[in-house]
Amino acid sequence: GGVPPATDLVLGATAGCLACFLTNPLEVVKTRLQLQGELQPPGTYPRPYRGVLRAAVAVCRADGLRGLQKGLAAGLLYQGLMNGVRFYCYSHAENAGWTGYPGGTVAAGAVAGAVGAVVGSPAYLVKTHLQAQTLSAMAVGHQHNHESISAAFKSIYQQHGVVGLWRGVTGAVPRVAVGSAVQLATFASAKDWVCERQWFRKGSWAAVLAGGMVSGVAVAVTMTPFDVISTRLYNQPVDADGTGKLYRGFLDCILQISSKEGLLGLYKGIGAVYLRLGPHTVLSLFFWDKLRNM
Repeated sequence: GGVPPATDLVLGATAGCLACFLTNPLEVVKTRLQLQGELQPPGTYPRPYRGVLRAAVAVCRADGLRGLQKGLAAGLLYQGLMNGVRFYCYSHAENAGWTGYPGGTVAAGAVAGAVGAVVGSPAYLVKTHLQAQTLSAMAVGHQHNHESISAAFKSIYQQHGVVGLWRGVTGAVPRVAVGSAVQLATFASAKDWVCERQWFRKGSWAAVLAGGMVSGVAVAVTMTPFDVISTRLYNQPVDADGTGKLYRGFLDCILQISSKEGLLGLYKGIGAVYLRLGPHTVLSLFFWDKLRNM
């Protein structure tokens, strides 16, 4: 508390962008892993990406070192919009005293995350398209072949209008709502937990990082299925009227992945999700806290 919500909007956006710049390579790897073997039974498709580290090496070989920062501009735009709105809404809830009620932190985090997801959805759509693009030999998922972030927005708008920019938002809202609620509810308690066991000194960088990694386990387990669904809905090819060619919507995507790829198909890329979430949680909340104090 103590900071106006409008200020939190700017600080939250700045913190999210700083964290995004450092964790975007894991976002690229995660996207490729989640699209690999789309709607194909396990063991029946080639796997150019195997595990987080080997997938990162494969991205570098195909696209160069710059390939690990694919979609960065769109990612920064998304983080700025989503986190700015998310922290703005959460700050309002905090100042109103809603977070002091039982379950208030979880509810406020979920609502704030959902609103942020809707606002940032077009940027996430373009980010997913750009991060999936690569050489044909290493391609997974549908290839949209945009030349740049501006060309992507222009192409989507010209083909499908304003509504087309929000395609896939039905997967984004539960993804960010769940992730935001669990993150904001577990980060502080996880940080206190590692300090209570005297693993690290209270207030130290190590305690913050450990708290973020512990919190990241809960967030990764709960959010990864929604993350996979969101990536698939955003990246799928569409008809001229904007209807998805692979999935009719959120529930259809769950059913198709579960029936054709098995339940573990909903957890593709969980290693990359976890390795990104811990540092991203720590960095975004650390930057936010320090900027607030300044």
